[in-house]
Amino acid sequence: MYLQVNGANTYCYTGGKPFDAAKPTVVFVHGVLHDHSVWILQSRYLAHHGWNVLAVDLPGHCKSEGEAPASVEAAADFVAALLDAMGVQKAALVGHSWGSLIALEAAARLKDRVSHLVLVGTAYPMKVSPALIEAALNDPEKGLQMINVFSRSTLAAPPSALGPGTWVFGSSLALGRRVLRSNAKVNVFHRGFVACDSYAGGEAAIAAITCPVLFLLGGLDQMTQTKAAQPLIKVAQANGKAVSTVTLLVGHHQMTETPDATLFAIRDFLAG
Repeated sequence: MYLQVNGANTYCYTGGKPFDAAKPTVVFVHGVLHDHSVWILQSRYLAHHGWNVLAVDLPGHCKSEGEAPASVEAAADFVAALLDAMGVQKAALVGHSWGSLIALEAAARLKDRVSHLVLVGTAYPMKVSPALIEAALNDPEKGLQMINVFSRSTLAAPPSALGPGTWVFGSSLALGRRVLRSNAKVNVFHRGFVACDSYAGGEAAIAAITCPVLFLLGGLDQMTQTKAAQPLIKVAQANGKAVSTVTLLVGHHQMTETPDATLFAIRDFLAG
């Protein structure tokens, strides 16, 4: 589905179902060098089980036009504008990696307009190694190879991820190349990593949210290790937030490495 957000043509995958204002809405936000497709199993299931799904391509990424966000804050403003454009008064937000910071910041700004917050593969601060930032800028193919090694705990995802025989490492490389080449004006690889690395509002944001939050972490994640989520968890708990934590024995790409477990954790949390 295409719609106008901030004057730009914006793409949202709806899971094969038309938008229905009578249903609750969940917004999926992808990470660096990803698009809506990384949520394919989770978004399609929820769309067929009572939810409006808006799995967005962030501005300047793949099917969405507009200026690619240069900061978490700018991307959070886009999420708010997306809800306004759809006339959605309340939504659940689900974000992965960089998208988790975007969803967190958006939830802090939107307050009671967010019903649930799911942070998948999150960390704060989400510092990116100088070597990765340099590679993203000057040798993107090298950077792609690096993050796809660090992000994976398996090269043989279960059949429900993308189908039997899928080479998840190769498919992830192909997706990253496609996202990078979709924007001829901006290196969205480097811009996204810099946005992650420079975001300084995480503790204030988690203290400001008004909804329950699920931390969905990967026990084998080398990109955002489980211990790196603890500062946010501790601040949330200290501020009396309703906090749930699920840790899967998986790397950074929970949505494809353990697609069913990731789906069930999100589904059960949203039903709570």
